[in-house]
Amino acid sequence: MKYLWFITLVTFPILFNCQSIGKEIKITPAELNEVLQSNEGIQLVDVRTQEEYQTSHLKNATNFDFYSKSFADSLKTLDRNKPVYVYCRSGGRSGKSVEQLKKLGFKEIYDLEGGILNWTDYGLEVSK
Repeated sequence: MKYLWFITLVTFPILFNCQSIGKEIKITPAELNEVLQSNEGIQLVDVRTQEEYQTSHLKNATNFDFYSKSFADSLKTLDRNKPVYVYCRSGGRSGKSVEQLKKLGFKEIYDLEGGILNWTDYGLEVSK
């Protein structure tokens, strides 16, 4: 019986610490804008459809359509050891994308709060 308690006490914390490899951080439009101003070549991913992307997008964003059959394969082309910034229209698809990125082993994932709608509400520029 002692051994069972010992095993439980040792493995319980390990199980909970290994739940998720990646760390998701919600980022505001103002914070992301600051990152974009000070860093070149960041991994910025727009997970909306191609049509939405063509209407407007954040400068230097790469478009990986969340609904595309090749979406998961597209995510695999990113560097897992570098931060990834992801956004969609309002936050739903990017939240689901964050979960996929975590499963793929990405370490640092930033999700734009409220998506591009929130970005434009802040009066920040988009590319067309």
